[in-house]
Amino acid sequence: MICIKAEIPRELSDIDDELKAIYHSRDTVCIWVFRTRSDRNRFVEETAGMMKSDREAHYWKSFA
Repeated sequence: MICIKAEIPRELSDIDDELKAIYHSRDTVCIWVFRTRSDRNRFVEETAGMMKSDREAHYWKSFA
């Protein structure tokens, strides 16, 4: 396990983990927040293998 110390806003920490999807690259960590667990699971399935920019565009188009 690798842990990277960061100051996470309490508002984000308070959101149920089943409503968040976390992705990372060499220089970025993204935390996507969803209204339902079903939305989160659909997002994970639909964006498998996508580049970060495509994943971000899909989130804004489909879930924001």
